[in-house]
Amino acid sequence: MILASARNIVFGYTHLPSLNGVSFDIENGEFVGITGQNGASKTTLIKLLLGLLKPWEGTVSVSRTNINGENLTIGYVPQQIASFNSGFPSTVLELVRSGRFKKGKWFKRLNPQDAQLVENALKMVDMWEFRHHKIGSLSGGQKQKICIARTLASEPDLLVLDEPTTGMDASSRKAFYEFLSHQVKEHGRTVIIVTHNQDEVDSYLTKTLQLERGEHGGWKCLVLNSCNGLYGLEE
Repeated sequence: MILASARNIVFGYTHLPSLNGVSFDIENGEFVGITGQNGASKTTLIKLLLGLLKPWEGTVSVSRTNINGENLTIGYVPQQIASFNSGFPSTVLELVRSGRFKKGKWFKRLNPQDAQLVENALKMVDMWEFRHHKIGSLSGGQKQKICIARTLASEPDLLVLDEPTTGMDASSRKAFYEFLSHQVKEHGRTVIIVTHNQDEVDSYLTKTLQLERGEHGGWKCLVLNSCNGLYGLEE
């Protein structure tokens, strides 16, 4: 099942396109990496996919339903989301717990399964020990991590992460990639990750969208299917 697709996208911020003729499909249950050098419009591509920007030309479509016919849920964590000020009243635990509240059910009582998912999400980003700290007292990198944890706790069908491992050490990054891979293989989620650490994450990916400079300007998309590392297959 195709969850999202782009056809011949053209987009730019000036009179010249930064993305030119980009096309790809993202199917249910894929772990997709978006790679490319600095300035390759990777974040722009994510924003076009999510409808935060509109292409000059071409089309972008995202399924309204998941593979079970239910409303598709999307979790998105931007690259920089450290906007909580020092007076923000919530604790880390309270914010991440809010990821378990579904639309229209803000006052439901969380059950033990909810609590375990919240704990797992915070441990995944090495923030469990900070669970009782006020968000406003955290560093920018720590705020980024708890926003990732909140999104993970919500168990979205489609999880979109823009440079999520910034500030993590090598062992934490490896554990994070393994966690995302588990979400794809065991829970059927679809993950899209923008990354500069392609060598580290490549073995977990089922597809890579590699942005490369086009001959006539703008970035084009090279789609690479590389599932040998994830599933233990030989190409």
